[in-house]
Order: sequence, then C-alpha cells, then structure tokens
Amino acid sequence: MKGSWVATIRGYVWVKLIGGEPEVFLNAATREQVPLWNISFSPAGQLTFGVSVPDFFRLRPLLRGCGSRTRIISRHGLPFRMARLSRRKTFAGGMLAFVLALFLLSTFVWDVRIEGNTAIPEEKILQAAREEGVYTFQWSFRLQDAASLSQRLALRLPEAAWIGVDKRGTSISITVIDSTKPEKTALEGPRHLVAKTDAVITRIIAENGRPKVERNDRVRKGDILISGVLGDERNNKTVISKGKVMGLVWHEYRIESPLVTKSKNLTGVTQDRSYLIIGNRALQISGYGEPSYEISQTRTTVHRAQLWKRLLPFGTMKEHELEVVELEKVRTPAEAKLAGLEQARSEMLAKAGKDAVIKAEKILHEHTENGKVLLTVLFEVEQSIAIERPIG
Repeated sequence: MKGSWVATIRGYVWVKLIGGEPEVFLNAATREQVPLWNISFSPAGQLTFGVSVPDFFRLRPLLRGCGSRTRIISRHGLPFRMARLSRRKTFAGGMLAFVLALFLLSTFVWDVRIEGNTAIPEEKILQAAREEGVYTFQWSFRLQDAASLSQRLALRLPEAAWIGVDKRGTSISITVIDSTKPEKTALEGPRHLVAKTDAVITRIIAENGRPKVERNDRVRKGDILISGVLGDERNNKTVISKGKVMGLVWHEYRIESPLVTKSKNLTGVTQDRSYLIIGNRALQISGYGEPSYEISQTRTTVHRAQLWKRLLPFGTMKEHELEVVELEKVRTPAEAKLAGLEQARSEMLAKAGKDAVIKAEKILHEHTENGKVLLTVLFEVEQSIAIERPIG
C-alpha cells in the first residue's frame, strides 16, 4: 500500500513496536483485519511496519492485549502536509495570493500583434482594433469571439481583402492581407530617343519608331536616334519610341593612388563591461577600469526582459571593447598604379550602366608626387546612350 494515492490521501505512518510480544500483536492484527505493510524486524529485534492513520487508532486494544507500545518513526500523506501548512499561515496566504494574482493576470490581454505584409499603417489597424475593444490590458472575457472580431475589423478596414484574429493565452495576433489592386501606370506620350552624350554608334535595335542613325555614325548630344514621328510631312503620326542604342563614348579619368595604405585590424584582445538597465539609465556592474587601447571598437548587446512577449523597462547590456591596431602597407609605384586603374575601372562601369563594357584604355599622363601616383586615363566605353525626350 506504500506510495498508493489512497494511502497518500488518508495519510500513513511508519511505526516501531516497543516491548511485549510481536508475534501475538501480528496475530491479533491479522485477526482484526488491520492492514499492515512492509513488516520487518530491526537488528535489535524490534518490529517496524506501515499503517494508515485511521487504522493506527484501531491498534490501541491490540497493544494492550500483548503489553506493547508504539513509537511513530515518520508521518506521510496529505493530512500531515496540510497540518504543517496550517502552522505556516503567512506562507500559505502568500501562495494563495500568488495563485490568485497569476489567475487574475492571465485574464488580461498583454500583447496585440499585427502580422502580414500589409500596406495599411499599423496605427490604423490598432485604432480599428481598439474601437472593437481589442487593446492591451483589456479583460479577455469582454472580447467577442475571433470570427466576430474578424468580420467587424473587415468592415472597419475595407482596403483589406481578409483579416484574421487569433487569441492564444494572453496574446492576440491580427493578420491582415491586402486586396490586390492593379498597378497604376503613368500615361506615356509620344517621344523620341535621343543621344545623351557624344558617341559613335555600335549597335541600334528599334522596337518602335523610326531609326535615324546607323552603325558607325557619329552623333552629338541631343541628336535623335529613334524618331517617334512616322510618315511624311503630310501624312504622319506620333508614337512612343522604344529601342536600344549602344555607342562608343570616351571618358577622361583622373586617378590618385597612394603609395602607403593604412588598414585597421583586430588584435583579439577585448574588455567586457556589464550594465543593469532601468528605464533609460544604465548602471555598470562589472568591467571597471579604463582599457589601455590606443584605438578600439565597441560592440553593444542589449537584452530586455519580457513578460508574455511584452518588453519590460529593465534588462541587461553588455559592451565588448576590442583593441584595434592600424597597419601600414607600402606599395611600389607599379602596385599603386595597378590598384588605381582597377578602382577606376570599377567606378567607370558603375557610372556608365549595367550594359557598359570597357573597350580600350590609354594612359595620357603619369607621375609620382607627394607619396601618390597620379594618372590621367582615357577610357573607351561601349554603353547605352539613348534617353527619352517628349515630342513637343
């Protein structure tokens, strides 16, 4: 019977029999049908056993009959726990108050989240939810069911295609899906494609409109490449010119490449500091003392305390200050020249457009001055040269 839930509820004791005749006591207990368990004899010959609390009081006439007495070794079960708890009223009251407070807090709404990739401002959704009674610190039992809330929010937000409300514990998530609307396209009027810079034509593809130039033609800035006027002087119509025109353009680029470069590297030496955050104030609790770093970088990590996914106004902050050393690298004029040319090519292609290709380059001037290699380079670039111009 030891460890059964019946014994735990009724309560049971471990008892030692002192004096008398143990055999006579056991026979009497069997005859009176008093259940005993884990019966054993100690090395000193004393009988020990377990018995439930109600049956313990039935042992008195049996003990008188065999001239024995009992000593309780230990007490177990719910009655004894309740008795111990009743002697600690402050603890019992605190535990009861904690349970009541936990139950009371669980009846509030602590967090309202907006989910879904929507163009509707979050403030507008939260305002509509507030008008339907959905806001933080609201009583949960005062809220309508999720289906009713979804329908009422959909009436307040007609620009949404669907709204779902999901309540889990003390959190409410509102999922909003926008209605699909056709994109508004700007009205396009008739136009030419003209040259945005002086160039030599290398390729021309006219999708709409009439080409005005051919391959190897030299054009100046503003010249019409693809005309939006079709027909002759008497019979004509205007269209939206479309196409692609590539041409060779020459760019003169000035480069300054230093012979000595400086770079910053981490040494791996760090110093950590910890802070306690309360509101907008931070109290340092470890890592005192100024570091001896000449140059350093500081990385900060902040951890805010949360209650049901709601950020609280306190937490911890850690600062990792890393030592930095500045290294100098001396380059030869040839190395500085190659590095400068590579950087100039990258900048030139980024400026000329995604379809641009450098066809040739020529160094017009080169000399070293004040620790720098100075270059003047002429780049021949094949790039798109067409821009739109409305037909006036």
